[in-house]
Formats: sequence, C-alpha cells, structure tokens
Amino acid sequence: MQFTRLLQLDRLLRHSSLFLFGPRQTGKTTFLKQAYPDAKYYNLLDQRLFRQFSAHPEDLRQGLKTTDRLIIVDEVQKLPALLDEIQYLIDQNRQQRFILTGSSARKLMRGRANLLGGRAVLCKMHPLVYPEFVTHDLNRRLSYGSLPAIYLSEIPEELLLTYAGTYLQEEIQAEGIARNIASFSRFLEVAALTNGQVLNFSKVGSDAQVSPRTVQSYYEVLSDTLIGTLIPPLRLQQSRKVVSTPKFYFFDVGVVNALHGRFNIPPRTAEYGKALEHLIFLELQTYLDYNRLKSKLSYWRTYTNLEVDFVAGKSVAIEVKAAERVRDSDLAPLRALNKEMKLKHRIVVSNESVERVTADGIRILPVESFLDQLWDGRFDLQ
Repeated sequence: MQFTRLLQLDRLLRHSSLFLFGPRQTGKTTFLKQAYPDAKYYNLLDQRLFRQFSAHPEDLRQGLKTTDRLIIVDEVQKLPALLDEIQYLIDQNRQQRFILTGSSARKLMRGRANLLGGRAVLCKMHPLVYPEFVTHDLNRRLSYGSLPAIYLSEIPEELLLTYAGTYLQEEIQAEGIARNIASFSRFLEVAALTNGQVLNFSKVGSDAQVSPRTVQSYYEVLSDTLIGTLIPPLRLQQSRKVVSTPKFYFFDVGVVNALHGRFNIPPRTAEYGKALEHLIFLELQTYLDYNRLKSKLSYWRTYTNLEVDFVAGKSVAIEVKAAERVRDSDLAPLRALNKEMKLKHRIVVSNESVERVTADGIRILPVESFLDQLWDGRFDLQ
C-alpha cells in the first residue's frame, strides 16, 4: 500500500531551497523519491559517499551539471561541513534548488553549522495523519502509531520495540548527546509515562534518578532530535491563577506505547483516553505545520484543576474526551476559558456517534467528524 502524503513543497521550491527534517521512518526518503524522481540524489548513509564528501566536499560541486535543477542530500546532519559547499552552489546558480533532509536537527541547530543564511526554508515531515489513510483504523493507530512501515507491518510490536532501541543507540549514544546512556534510558521510560502531562522536573528526576537540571536538558534533547514537542501553557492577563509549566508529547503514539511496553489499548480505559488526546495533538500539530500557519498550540490549566487540552492560536479551544457520552460537567473548563478570552470555536472531540451542539454553542464531535473538519480547514486556525 502506498500513502498519498499531504506535504507540499513545490510552492516553496519555486523560491528557495529547503531543509526537510523529521524523525526516522516518517517517510522522507520515500516521499522525495516519489515526488521528485528526476532529482539528483545523494544519501550520506552511504558510507562510501560519506567518506568521499568528508575528505573532498568539493566533489559535490564537481559531480553536478548546470542542468541539475533539484539536488537532494539525505541525512545532511551527518556532515554539516558540506553545507558550506551547498551555500556556494546556491549562490553560483540561482536556478538550482536543494532539499536537505535529516532525522535530527541537533547537530545543525546546536553546533556551528552553516544554516545557509536565509537561503533555505525549514520544513518538517510527520508520521501519517488522517487524510493520508485510505481507510481509518483508529484503534490500530492508538496501539501502533502512524509510522508508515510500522503501521502496515504484521509485526508492529516488534518493530516499535526495535525502533525505541535504535533511537537510543544511534541518536543518543552515537551522537554523544547524553554521557550516561543508562540514565537517559531511565529518563525516557519516565518521560513516556508522563507523556501529555504537566511536567514536574523534580518528580521526573527523582523517578529517573537524575537531577531536575539534567531532566530539563534531556527534554531539550528530545525536542532537538524531533522525538517530541514541548507545548507551553496559555498565558492570559486575567487574574485567574494558571499553571506555568509546559507539557511534552512524543512524536508518535506507538513509540510511547513501545516505551511503556504495552500495546492493544482497550477502549473505555484511562490509557485509551490519553492515547486519543495524544493522537489529536499530533493531528493538530501536523495540520499547522503542513499548512505553514503561524498559530501555536498551547494548553490551559488553573490551579483549581480546570483544564482545556489544546488552544490553537487565540480563538479555538479543544477538549478531548474518550467517553461515549460527554457529560455537562465535562464542559466546565471550556466555559471557564471562554470567560477569560473570546473563543470562536469550543470543541469537544469524543467517541459519541453523532455530532451535537449545546445550548451555549459548544460543539461535541465524533473523532472522525472532527478530523474531517480539521483537514477541510473548517476551524480557521489562522
């Protein structure tokens, strides 16, 4: 089965070269080879090519023709020095475009790599999202996530467990990001347990047997290597006291399950509700990225435990409830937030079977109805 990916690069390529980053196995290479079969292609995972360009980066220039309009360099973070040569080529031939891919931006962002000084736009590729599936199997996604090869596999659990181990070995140990791999491994397990929760660095540190400062640096590592996203709390000027610590979500539901060591999450359980919330976050984040919208995701929570899962920009609030019937008491956080700020859309994503609207305008949507309307652009997330 082939998936039709939603990521569109043609408009951007008319004006600029691109960095395309995304976690491993999101499908960057497959997508680019299908979308641009005539491009000149270099993969730095090829050790022969890596050694050649390491010793002689000018060989890239000498191997190109002026008629080569699009050049793809895969895993560019493995050889940051090559970016100087690429900048020279961009400056010499304004008609050529480069797509530079990587599974980790850390070496480039944290090091002194040449980020091409405005000559390349940053894009991200995510795991599969709702419109990219021919048929939508919600329970399979909540159990095994949305990495293409793993979703289609007959042995998804084994592949996910291997994926988590490969990440530890190659992204952390091989790059020397964390000096103590055992400590980082313990942290990663605790981070999975607290996925989607308000972070408490001291508690996570205590459970992982590392200092709170180390925990904070480890979360930065996960963000830099594209394994997850910190989502900040919504800050308003009103007097209501709100939580000021971020949440963290991993980039894929299945990866979290692998770190938990659990799969086949049954409906009507707390774990199912957390997984559904996580999935909705990933759909929202990908929608904003693929449409290159400036709106940011945040969450809102008061010290009296009123919480709205997601606020997109300044006008759309979304609560996720896995219940088959949303109670009126479940709507209290949305109503409280609406008093603090003017909301255009107040939405509850649920397992109810039929869409309905409350007397005060809160929309309660089945999961697939919400995802249909999200990707149709019905919520005006500008």
